[in-house]
Amino acid sequence: MDVMSPLFGRKAPAPSARLVTLIRKPGCHLCDDAQVVVEKVCGDLGVPWEQKDITQDAHLYDQYWEQIPVVLVDGEQHTFWRVNEERLRKALTD
Repeated sequence: MDVMSPLFGRKAPAPSARLVTLIRKPGCHLCDDAQVVVEKVCGDLGVPWEQKDITQDAHLYDQYWEQIPVVLVDGEQHTFWRVNEERLRKALTD
């Protein structure tokens, strides 16, 4: 006997929902440039993103201060300083 899922007929959420995190600081031109790329790629792909201010988080400050801006994909460091649009797009679609 087949059992139907309660989600039958509904679109299930993506099995691996993605999240991009931009770690930045105020007044950082590289951070502004990185944000433009993150907004574009995430907007095109429908991937949520967030930004965190390194000056407001001691743990992030200790870990990433010399690398900002830093981009995390699903909590793992993807890149720092400059964000390559094609590389970020590939990381989010693989």
